[in-house]
Amino acid sequence: CGATCLHAPWQRCWNEEGVPVSEDTQQQIIRETFHLVSKRDENVCNFLEGGLLIGGSDNKLIYRHYATLYFVFCVDSSESELGILDLIQVFVETLDKCFENVCELDLIFHVDKVHNILAEMVMGGMVLETNMNEIVTQIDAQNKLEKSETFIFQSPRQDR
Repeated sequence: CGATCLHAPWQRCWNEEGVPVSEDTQQQIIRETFHLVSKRDENVCNFLEGGLLIGGSDNKLIYRHYATLYFVFCVDSSESELGILDLIQVFVETLDKCFENVCELDLIFHVDKVHNILAEMVMGGMVLETNMNEIVTQIDAQNKLEKSETFIFQSPRQDR
């Protein structure tokens, strides 16, 4: 892809070498992506050719629209559209399970948790896990560890 972006509300874009692109370029990519995806009819397929900033015909935008949220993945032309749609479905179902009816505010105020969930599923462009129960188990283990660390650091020190 010309750039890889995680869309709303955590908007991050990297070029092909893994270097973050400028804020201005990120905003242009996000606007172009939103324009391409949001103008499409609900009855058409959920994948389309990438725009000019996204790499054109060498890349595809694969998306799902849930209520007010769009989940968009930019992939190269060799990726399976149905495989990515399934990945998005698992991602959204996992978010829903972790946040108990996920909404925009959950994504905005818990960006780290969203990134952890995505990192359990995809790393370095490779899908690692699609079993929602396994992903939730790992996220729960991370949450328990964070809580125990918070408790240790917040406990009053008792000097001998």
